Amino acid sequence: MKISRNDWIFIALIVAVIAIFVAISGKEKTRKVPFNDNHRIFYDMAARDGLKGQKGADRGCPKCHNENEGIHFPANHPVKPAAGPMSCHLCHKYDKSRFPE
Repeated sequence: MKISRNDWIFIALIVAVIAIFVAISGKEKTRKVPFNDNHRIFYDMAARDGLKGQKGADRGCPKCHNENEGIHFPANHPVKPAAGPMSCHLCHKYDKSRFPE
């Protein structure tokens, strides 16, 4: 069976897509949720309730992390809606080694 020119183009395209995925994958660049007294309640929620707990924990983030007062976001951080939902845990993951077995 002879491989046609179109087949080679298709193979090259697949190789390019795989190479792009490999190139953009790697170590996470976002900071993990710190394991300290301020964040321990959120670790407990996530360990107890899983994904539902993480979504519930998002509601607690603006109390300390906001643009007006408290801990300010870095300059390159995405803008958070003033009254809208925050989805911090899409990027900022928990340190799974801190969860009880």
